[in-house]
Amino acid sequence: MKTGRKDIGWIDDIVGALFDPIIVMSGGWGDDLPEWLRTRVTLERLAENIVATREGREITATDAEAACYLFTASLTAPIGSDWTEIYLYVAGNEMKDKMPEDIKVETLTEYQWRKLKQLKDWIYEKRVKHRKEKARGERRQAKEKAKTEELETMPVQRSFFF
Repeated sequence: MKTGRKDIGWIDDIVGALFDPIIVMSGGWGDDLPEWLRTRVTLERLAENIVATREGREITATDAEAACYLFTASLTAPIGSDWTEIYLYVAGNEMKDKMPEDIKVETLTEYQWRKLKQLKDWIYEKRVKHRKEKARGERRQAKEKAKTEELETMPVQRSFFF
């Protein structure tokens, strides 16, 4: 299921670009993401929103987000050769001139492109799902708080019998 501007609104997409969590592989390695990569995630999310809006296409996760996920996945368990090449490709795009030449991957096969696109779509769907669940929880808390305040401020009917 694709989720885009029509479903959640373009303002929600901008807010999501700034505040959505970075999706990582479970296993406890998320805290080890370099700060410069976290910053790139936010910047690339904003750029992705602009480009997708101009081109009239669905928003997807960015290369930086894919690099974050694959970074934590590779620390959690060994990854196969296709995923290794995909990881080196997206990491090389993020690191630009800092990637050693002997491990740099500049192109992907068609199969690897499809896998990368599927990963980016999955990451974006997880981001949107988290955002919606968080909003739903906040609305529920607000309703409960309003109900509690209403009960606290209800006038107590005086009894005729003391």
